[in-house]
Amino acid sequence: MVATPSTMLALGTPIPDFALPNAVDGTTVTPKDFEGKSAMLVMFICNHCPFVQHVKGELARLGADYLPKGVGIVAVNSNDLDGYPQDAPEHMKELAQAERWQFPFAMDETQDVAKAFKAACTPDFFLFDEDRRLVYRGQLDGSRPGNDIPVTGRDLRAALDAVLAGGPVSSEQQPSLGCNIKWRAGNEPEYFKP
Repeated sequence: MVATPSTMLALGTPIPDFALPNAVDGTTVTPKDFEGKSAMLVMFICNHCPFVQHVKGELARLGADYLPKGVGIVAVNSNDLDGYPQDAPEHMKELAQAERWQFPFAMDETQDVAKAFKAACTPDFFLFDEDRRLVYRGQLDGSRPGNDIPVTGRDLRAALDAVLAGGPVSSEQQPSLGCNIKWRAGNEPEYFKP
């Protein structure tokens, strides 16, 4: 299992615009849907990745804990569906329903949204403040499959709590680590290093 780290997009970057179909209910998801929210969290995930499988329960807990506090949350799958049919929208819907995720799980079939965020791996987390400027990117916590560290969401939760309290988010941020986004042949971004 080869692990790929986050690119660590520059803090302060404005949220890239997107319009993606939610695999759960067929609606279109855009950042405008979250206007008025105190923060917005964008998570690049997929179905089959063991790193995502390892944290999927904590993703449900994040939704349950932070959606009521005014955080907008959306998960995005950018994997190549020809090479990874287990990540197709019907399976995304099954996973979201099985895990009782309360946030949209959107399909980025063109992979343009992943490129706009410079997303590199699954899972990869991007937290934007009320002004939709990037204040946190990187890992959920220090847990990885097989390292015996409990999944707590500590790093991301600390950033979420800081934003909600109106305080600064620590700039000491660790990259996420996971499976690389599965780019279609010939569609790999310049920042992708296999």
